[in-house]
Amino acid sequence: MRDDELVVIGGSANPLLTQEICEILDVPVGRGEVLQFSDGNLFVKVGQNVRGRHVYLVQSTVFPANDNFMELLFWIDALKRASAASVTVLIPYFSYAKGDKKDEPRVSIRARVCAQSIEAAGADRVVTLDLHAPQIQGFFGVPVDDLYALPVLTDAIAAEQLDDLVIVSPDAGFAKKAKQYAKRLGAPLAIADKERVDHTENARVVDLIGEVEGRNAVIVDDFTITMGTLAEVADCLMDKGARSVRAAVTHGVFTGKAMQRLDASAIQALYVTDSVENSPVERSPLVRTVSVAPLFAEAIRRIHHRESLSILFE
Repeated sequence: MRDDELVVIGGSANPLLTQEICEILDVPVGRGEVLQFSDGNLFVKVGQNVRGRHVYLVQSTVFPANDNFMELLFWIDALKRASAASVTVLIPYFSYAKGDKKDEPRVSIRARVCAQSIEAAGADRVVTLDLHAPQIQGFFGVPVDDLYALPVLTDAIAAEQLDDLVIVSPDAGFAKKAKQYAKRLGAPLAIADKERVDHTENARVVDLIGEVEGRNAVIVDDFTITMGTLAEVADCLMDKGARSVRAAVTHGVFTGKAMQRLDASAIQALYVTDSVENSPVERSPLVRTVSVAPLFAEAIRRIHHRESLSILFE
């Protein structure tokens, strides 16, 4: 692929993922700079000619969420004002996806506000990974491709060649996606029933549906922040007679004592993607990272050549 056919630019949140995507596509990383002034204001500048070019911008919105989200908007605006033919935004982790509904009085639907802002800034298309709520695609007026990390995570699990495998969903809400993991790995499914009573990012496991005794269990989820739920589910699985426990999560959004909880839990290995690469905590040796760069690179290639992305969802 010639370097004059497209431009891939990375924001501050995903420099390593951007570099790997560009290496796969055989294009240089697009030039640009981001400055933060002493008062907290951000300054974004595109460092090369993008007039008439199709630009692909890589930027997760986490650590710090608000700064990286504003940076994303400024990048889009700068690229459009530099006369880019199109701007496709790749958001490996869309943090405000958790605010997808009005589930109590007088609250903002944060994901919708963010979606409208991205569109208003000038984005022509959005590509993301395992949105917390797939219906968020409907908040946008531009095309949205919500890619799946399932293939890369299941390949990593399969490489361990575990027998008597059981896939565990940490709650009923993720059961449908967990069933896809189970089908791909040829394993039965179990579901943990948990309840969340406040905004403390903690939940309590109250029951387990399914047979796990004597089996190697793998908990699957879209993201983890504090490791609270995963650790509690893992302990519950061991109490129910599981032989071992592992976990596979798309977004490793680790904060606070997450790594201490992981190390103290029954989890023997935690697989995450590289959608979040600037976590403020030092990762435990139990964390194993699998790259989604090939997935995003293939999405860019197909979008750029006007090919279908359907194969990426199989």
